[in-house]
Amino acid sequence: MGAVAFDTLKFVKTLEAAGVSVPQAEAISFAVREAHESVDVATKRDLKEMEVGLRHDTKEMEANLRHDMKEMETSLRHDMKEMEASLRHDMKKMEASLQHDMKEIEANLRHDMKVMEANLRHDMQKELAPIKADALLTKWMLGVLLAGVASLILKAFF
Repeated sequence: MGAVAFDTLKFVKTLEAAGVSVPQAEAISFAVREAHESVDVATKRDLKEMEVGLRHDTKEMEANLRHDMKEMETSLRHDMKEMEASLRHDMKKMEASLQHDMKEIEANLRHDMKVMEANLRHDMQKELAPIKADALLTKWMLGVLLAGVASLILKAFF
């Protein structure tokens, strides 16, 4: 930081004109000069230089940030495309697996239905066998009865 200009000779002359002795004026001037030198005061010029530096640093940081954001965006897009491809692959595998499972289930159902149909046919035949036997017996009995009635009719008229 720049120091504030302090004219010690002019200060001593001003003190002498006010009636202060020369050794006292020199001592006061020395003390004031020391105080000025020990104080780190920023001048307008220092502040302007700092402002320019800060603006430059800010612009540089902004450019770096924009660059980093572009890189991150590119990286994220790449990662998302990879993830999308991976998901599509996994979904195709799952679809194929589901189709296989569904065909397997369909085949099992068809087999089970055929077994049930065969069992049902067998059970129906078991249940219908006595009915068929009764129907056959009834048919024979009706045939014999009809033959008997026919013979009686024939005997009565001939």
